[in-house]
Amino acid sequence: MDTAAAIELLTHGRIEVEGRLVDASNATLFCKISHNGVDAQCVYKPVRGERPLWDFPDGTLAGREVATYLISAAGGLDVVPPTVLRPGPFGSGMVQLWVDTREEDELVDIVGLDDVKPGWIPVFHAHDRFGDPAVLVHADHPRIALMSAFDVVVNNADRKGGHVLHALDGSVHGVDHGICLHVEPKLRTVLWGWAREPLPDHVLEPLRRLRSELDGPLGETLHDHLTRAEVRAVGERLDKLLAAGVYPEPSGDWPAIPWPAF
Repeated sequence: MDTAAAIELLTHGRIEVEGRLVDASNATLFCKISHNGVDAQCVYKPVRGERPLWDFPDGTLAGREVATYLISAAGGLDVVPPTVLRPGPFGSGMVQLWVDTREEDELVDIVGLDDVKPGWIPVFHAHDRFGDPAVLVHADHPRIALMSAFDVVVNNADRKGGHVLHALDGSVHGVDHGICLHVEPKLRTVLWGWAREPLPDHVLEPLRRLRSELDGPLGETLHDHLTRAEVRAVGERLDKLLAAGVYPEPSGDWPAIPWPAF
């Protein structure tokens, strides 16, 4: 379905909880959602199921997830699946369209030192689950290049490999954006493969569009979910990224990748 239809369904649909994603650190429920004869699957994260984070004291994680969707949509980045904040079976929460994935074709992996495939970019030396030397890699994919820049803008503190979804239709989406948009630098991501490389045109164009949208209705809408300082920081990060014209590199002031990486 198109985005408008998805938002209509997520906003007004009837939610039926079918299960829980037990690996998530906060309450994350897999649901069926139905409206006017249309059925789909979604993820529902009720605010009451959030574990408080001392370094994210303002707002809610659900609100931050919605804010990252609004930023993605306003710039035409299409990184985050359609997402809304609405009442649900366990109170107000984030509801996001479920993305069916090509699990056999993951876009981030840890492989042996000699097993890096063509079209994959080595990122960090690591160890596999047996403790043997390995390397963290991700696909050299234009949509991941866009996601990497998006993570800089939203200051994503938790871009794990499992948060990069390769959909059945070939599109690429990012999920789990509850700890984004802090005013202080917190970028932790597995997508460092383009560090110091120039931003390509297909990344620059939506970033410029996003910058203009921030000065309009988008900025006001974000205030429903973020503090004014946090909204201002989005613009400052975007200005810095556009002025530099290159992907940043890890600062060395905090861990560059989240742990666990997946």
